[in-house]
Amino acid sequence: MSLSLLDQTRKISRLLHDNPSKVVVFNDICACVGELLAASCMVVSTKGKVLGIYEHPAAPDLTLLLKDSVGDLIDTKLNERFLSVLSTKENVNLQTLGFERSVARKSAAILLPVYFAGERMGTTFIFRCGKKNEQGLDQGFDMDEIILSEYANTIIELSITRALDEEESAEERNQLALSSALDSLSQSEQRAIECLIRELGGEEGDLITSRVATKYEITRSIIVNALRKLEGAGVLTTTSMGMRGTHIKILNMTILDKYAPEPKTESVGRIQRQRLKQMY
Repeated sequence: MSLSLLDQTRKISRLLHDNPSKVVVFNDICACVGELLAASCMVVSTKGKVLGIYEHPAAPDLTLLLKDSVGDLIDTKLNERFLSVLSTKENVNLQTLGFERSVARKSAAILLPVYFAGERMGTTFIFRCGKKNEQGLDQGFDMDEIILSEYANTIIELSITRALDEEESAEERNQLALSSALDSLSQSEQRAIECLIRELGGEEGDLITSRVATKYEITRSIIVNALRKLEGAGVLTTTSMGMRGTHIKILNMTILDKYAPEPKTESVGRIQRQRLKQMY
């Protein structure tokens, strides 16, 4: 290998340090690892969805069971075999994963489970054509390469952790902003907003405020004042639709959690976190 192990790990670390976004760019990590190891690399979710991929020109063609585009699903049985591996498995026999013997016997691979907080999030799969040793015999990944693969997989796990943490921080900011906005409302205005959210039934829609006022025995002026205050606080936006009423769009989703209809559903914060986790 042309670079020392230390230099290689530093190169991978920079992917985490230099990425200001909470979006995990798995393709960049796969490309970095693939170039260092002269191997193809992919990250697959627990559902078998390709999250990131790098194809090395010298690596074997495994597209019969794998896929070559982000968002594609790999072979179901192959993904089940991936998930059955609970710890790093180096120089795995590709034939045991379902690949043809003619391809498997010429290849070397590493399987690395991806975890977050004890929960399986996916699998990192690194593979290449077997290298020849001084005696001309095929050999798999050496110890330095296995260590580098483990380190890269840790970077993937840390990237997911950071994305989830930033999502939680955004949720906390939304909750504080909503609390401040609601404090500016009178009790009657808060009740008006609760009625509007129930009638809206989602993140956005059209409402005729006069009908809502009649239904819940609230004066229309209270509804209008409440909407104006929340719009000024950035909680929602309103657009007049003339005779068709008012189009309301929620910007701060935590208000849906506060005024969720009974029986109260899972919190929006938890739903957002779960959605993010499901991406992986």
